[in-house]
Amino acid sequence: MTRESIREADPASPGADDDESPLRIEPRWPIALVFGSYIIVTIVLRVVEPHRESIGPHWLVPTIEVALLVVLLAADPAHIRDRRRWLRPLAIVLAFLLAGVALLSTGVLISQLIRGGTVTDSASSLLASGALIWLGNCLVFGLLYWLLDSGGPYARFLGEREFPDFAFTQHQSPELAPPGWRPRYVDYLILGLTTSTAFSPTDVLPLARWAKLTMGLQSLISLAVIGLVIARAVNVFS
Repeated sequence: MTRESIREADPASPGADDDESPLRIEPRWPIALVFGSYIIVTIVLRVVEPHRESIGPHWLVPTIEVALLVVLLAADPAHIRDRRRWLRPLAIVLAFLLAGVALLSTGVLISQLIRGGTVTDSASSLLASGALIWLGNCLVFGLLYWLLDSGGPYARFLGEREFPDFAFTQHQSPELAPPGWRPRYVDYLILGLTTSTAFSPTDVLPLARWAKLTMGLQSLISLAVIGLVIARAVNVFS
């Protein structure tokens, strides 16, 4: 079954989804693996470093992360058509809530680094807070790119938009990719990591204005966190 036939098929038809393998749309296990691991790291660091900087109650961030993970996993590719109208907006709202928490955490950490605070007096707490905030920003922005680019994973599968918001290497050089190639979650995860590491686009170019502004914001956040945390950590170790 082709993408065009899926789009034209009757949603109530018994074979509308059965002929299309969910793995061809997009598997959810990479998201579960990445965010599950991050949630575990968050909880472990909270136990090991109880004085580590955090926003709100200790349960707030893990609760948002778990809720977002449940929503993303509920968007089973085999049945996403029936749930798309409410699952996608909910996933985007939760992702932006998590992004807001990440931005607030970054602001609190930078404020404590400038003014001085409990977390800045301990090298281990400082490095744990900085590393977790930096990694969280990578994951959150990568997830936002995945959710928003060209209308989301299902819209990319159907080819609903003529022009993408991000130009991957395979878009610019189709001869390097198999026919029908499209970016998946891991591609956006790497985009989030490289943007926070290189502070600029690497092999993926933002085309839409929102993509350019979002990547610029992510680069600025990463630069501030890495620069200030390393500078303060050197002073603490000294």
